[in-house]
Amino acid sequence: MAKANNKVIPIADNREARAKYEILEKYEAGLVLEGPEVKSLRNKGNVSFKDSFVRIDDGEAWLYNLYIAPYRFATIKPPDPLRKRKLLLHKREIMKLMGKSQEKGYTIIPLRLYWKNGKVKVEIALARGKKLHDRRQELKERAMKRELEREFKGKIRM
Repeated sequence: MAKANNKVIPIADNREARAKYEILEKYEAGLVLEGPEVKSLRNKGNVSFKDSFVRIDDGEAWLYNLYIAPYRFATIKPPDPLRKRKLLLHKREIMKLMGKSQEKGYTIIPLRLYWKNGKVKVEIALARGKKLHDRRQELKERAMKRELEREFKGKIRM
């Protein structure tokens, strides 16, 4: 009996989302891709999360504006790099996300793309946008923490 390989191999990470949004809940979803897109990801093709988001239409979750670089050696016409892609989620997860995302200030964003058991998965999150003063406060706290760590390291070495 072969043991299942649950190794997670990262493809891309959306760092900007963690800075701009407060993450409330995370979900793992499958991603419907075409052959050349999968080959592009296997060959470390360029992926960009810029302006990407998730929208729920007619009870189905769709990922918009995720850029996957076209595969150079595709023999057929490669798909549009920014096309909308279907997300594979359970119906109850879709209904929960739909209810929450319709509230004011909430959105669904992709956080990262990765391989799991030979399949491409995307981690999506229900998020609320941070205000400018929230981000400034976070930067101040991070700078103060860094300063304290520097002072603490300096005292230990003396």
